[in-house]
Formats: sequence, structure tokens, C-alpha cells
Amino acid sequence: MTLSVVFLIGIATAIFVGVNIGGSSTGVAFGPATGSGVLSMRQASGLMAVFVLIGGFTIGTNVVDTLGTDFVPAEYFTLGASIGVLLFIGLGILLGNVLKVSTSTSQTAVAAVVGMGAALGVLDWRTVGVVGMWWVLSTILAFWICAFVGRYFYDAVVDVLDFESDDAGRFAELVVIGIGCYMAFSAGASNVANAVAPLVGSGQIEMIPGVAIAGVAIGIGAFTIGPRTMETVGEDITDLSLEASLIAETIAASILTGLSWAGIPASLAVVLTACVIGLGWGRASRRVPLHAIVRPEGLSNAERSDWAADQLDLFDPSTTKRIVTTWIATPTVAGVIAFITFEAAERFHLLV
Repeated sequence: MTLSVVFLIGIATAIFVGVNIGGSSTGVAFGPATGSGVLSMRQASGLMAVFVLIGGFTIGTNVVDTLGTDFVPAEYFTLGASIGVLLFIGLGILLGNVLKVSTSTSQTAVAAVVGMGAALGVLDWRTVGVVGMWWVLSTILAFWICAFVGRYFYDAVVDVLDFESDDAGRFAELVVIGIGCYMAFSAGASNVANAVAPLVGSGQIEMIPGVAIAGVAIGIGAFTIGPRTMETVGEDITDLSLEASLIAETIAASILTGLSWAGIPASLAVVLTACVIGLGWGRASRRVPLHAIVRPEGLSNAERSDWAADQLDLFDPSTTKRIVTTWIATPTVAGVIAFITFEAAERFHLLV
């Protein structure tokens, strides 16, 4: 097999990863907007395709550098190794898309690269620690900010915005669409690296063409797979109003954009879904004193019944459990398979 053929296989694998990233990320970017009826699935997919490219070209290059050179020295990303890593990333994300769950694409990508680096004995554990720390902090921050807003300020936000009035209706929709575009921008900034970082880091392809290929592939995924994950995020997790969509997406997009600017490959799926869950939990707890949430045995039977009813209306535990399980499973699958494969390849001198 000639080098040019192997290179084309690498590009095809990158496109495969990008398409799956598009399917996953579109759900968390525009799920709230489609779930609240502001946008159709096709409109959301089109906006996703445009703003992913903008985010990729403006900030996404920082994350490409981190994923392509900081975890594992660039010289270990040979063409064959790059194809292998991309394939494992794509398979992990595909697992989530099959389950109609927006997976943690960045965590899956990092897990595959970490599996390779650990198998070859060249992994920079300091980078792993820094990125892992920001994953935990960003998720906790997203949940508790939204939970706090949902419990204490949600009603005030609704009153101030007055989205239900005839005059504010169109403005409200434009705001939600704008925040969805902001989320798509954040997705591009964070996730283009997951599709092309190994190829760019190894010098197989230049940065700008690589980002363009990833962006177009993500756009294709937005149209072909995105409607499945938009349905899950927008309709199955929680009952989202326009105000809830605005709050969750603003907080999530801001966290993701900041991390991407710093070159941290963070997960759009985890941060946004943590925001949605936190907001739903905070809204469900509004009728219950804070001390009773911490110690639920202090609730009366009537209070316990009211809170349980609110939780069922605003927060679907079964869907959340499925999503969290997929968050854990997809990076684990990618990382373990990458480790086993590269350890065997190193042992039998199969790396090219």
C-alpha cells in the first residue's frame, strides 16, 4: 500500500470522526432551541455547520496544538498511529450516537491519545493531570451555577425577560438562537481538534486545511446524525423553556470558550448537559428549604410528595443515568482499545 493511499485513509478516518462529532455536538448546541420549538432540526443543523467553522478557525487551533503535541510527542504520531487513534475516537463517539446520547467527544479523543501514550511509554502525565482537573472543575462549576440560578433566580429572570409577552416573543427566540450559535462556535473551538489533531501534530496535514476538513465533516454530521441527539437533549432530559435554554447555553458556552482559549480540550456534551441537569434540579428544589435538601428525612410527607412530583416534571433521572453511563463508557472504550492495540503494535514492531 503506497503512502498516498495510507494518507487518504487517514483523511477518510478524520472525516469519519468529524461526522460523528457533528452528530454528538449538535445535540448539546441546539437541543434546547429545538426542544423549545424555536428552531427546526434542519435550521439548527445549518447554523451548526457555519458556526463550527468559525470557532475552529479562531480558537480551535489552540486545542489542536494541545491534543496533537502536549500529551504525546508529535513524532510518535506516525501516519499509521494517527489513523489508529482517529479510528478509536470515531468508534467511541459512534457508540454514543447509536445510543442517541451526546457523548463527551473531547474526553473520548483524549482517552484514545492517552491510551496510545501509555502503551508506548511516552505519555506526559502532567498534561493529563491538568486537563483532567479542568474537566472535573468545569462540570462541577456548570452544575452548581445553574442549580443556584434555577433555585434562587429563575423566577426573577423569567419576570425580567418577560418572554411570554407578545412583544418579547420574537426577541426571545432570537436570543435563544444567538446563544445556540454561540454554543456551536464553542463546539468548533473545542472539537475540531478531536478529528484532526493527530494528523496536524505529526505534520501530515497543515493546520488550516485540517481545521477546514474537520469543520466540514462536523457540519455533515450535524445534518445526518444531529437530529437524534437534539431530541435527547432538548426533550428527554428536562422540560426546557426559552429562559432555561438561554441560561444553560450561556453558562456552558462561556465555560467552553474559556477552556478552549486556554487550549484545554473540554467536553461540550458534559458541560452543557451538567448545566441542563443543574438547572432542572435547582428549579425542582425551589419549594423545598435548603436544609431539607441536604437532609431529606426532615421533609414532611406532603413536602416530599411535592418535590418528587417537581423532579419528575423537570428532571428525568432515567435519561440522566443513561447519559452519565455513556459519558463514562465512550472514553473508556476508546482508551482501553487504544492501549491494547498500541501495546501489541509496539511489541510486534507494527507501528508505521
